[in-house]
Amino acid sequence: MARGFNQVILMGNLTRDIEVRFLPNGNQAVGNFGIAVNRQWRTPEGETREEVTFVDCEVWGKQAEVMKQYLAKGRPVFIMGRLKLDTWTDKTDQSKRSKLKVVVEDFRFMDSKPGGGGGGAAGGYAGGGEYASEGGEEPAPAPSPRPQVRSRGPVQPVETVQEDDIPF
Repeated sequence: MARGFNQVILMGNLTRDIEVRFLPNGNQAVGNFGIAVNRQWRTPEGETREEVTFVDCEVWGKQAEVMKQYLAKGRPVFIMGRLKLDTWTDKTDQSKRSKLKVVVEDFRFMDSKPGGGGGGAAGGYAGGGEYASEGGEEPAPAPSPRPQVRSRGPVQPVETVQEDDIPF
């Protein structure tokens, strides 16, 4: 049997502030947020059309805390992750429900924090747990409050968490 491939790359604007909660052990953070991804195209008649897709996202660990600290509603963000299907039974009418969301494994800031200086798509948090300058040298103090990161390759999931482990 062929192996599956599940990778999502999106760029959009946050539709709400990131809500961060901690698992009962207090060590693992989980953040939930939404992004709006806009698509524009021209019809054969030359009319410009636009559609917006709203995507729910989930982010874990230190990435959740960093995103909460530096991103807010309306800010652009570039995310990479995987699709996850959550299923449950509705408590009111016992119907089966499901929701598809993106589990963020890596992200990049797309602008600087207002009043923070810097800018562009340079930098971002790669999930490796250390902040570094853009070049290959040792970490240097960043001129803005936004962390700069050197990626060390694909981000590995911290651990597998079952839906029953989440207290909300």
